[in-house]
Amino acid sequence: MKAIVIDTNIFMSALIKEGLTRQLLTDLKINFLFPEFEFKEISKYKQKIIEKTKLSEEEFYILLLRLLKYVRVVPEEVILKYKKEADEIMGNIHKEDTAFIATALAFNCPIWSDDKHFQKQEIIKVFTTKNIINFIKGK
Repeated sequence: MKAIVIDTNIFMSALIKEGLTRQLLTDLKINFLFPEFEFKEISKYKQKIIEKTKLSEEEFYILLLRLLKYVRVVPEEVILKYKKEADEIMGNIHKEDTAFIATALAFNCPIWSDDKHFQKQEIIKVFTTKNIINFIKGK
């Protein structure tokens, strides 16, 4: 697996807690992809993340920048031509996640997400955190 798209909840989980998700994100030698458009979600929840983690705003941004070293932010124009197909795949399931599907289509790669609605589509392979762990262990 050369690249994998991570959804917002995976990225936010790595921001919130120094745990397994953060460790996987920073230790695995995988090209993690994150649609630029989804940074609006992180901005939207920035204050809640700060409250939950008890980080200062400066510490939040330091951690964010540290995690971004391990993630390739994909500009919207790169995935734009895949938006229609992504909408056809995900539009009736969870329209808000079409950017992840479009990114996966653009790079011909799977998605890492623990959100069950991704499992309702059958076009893009989706790995849960448990699947990623099993993959690492060779199971």
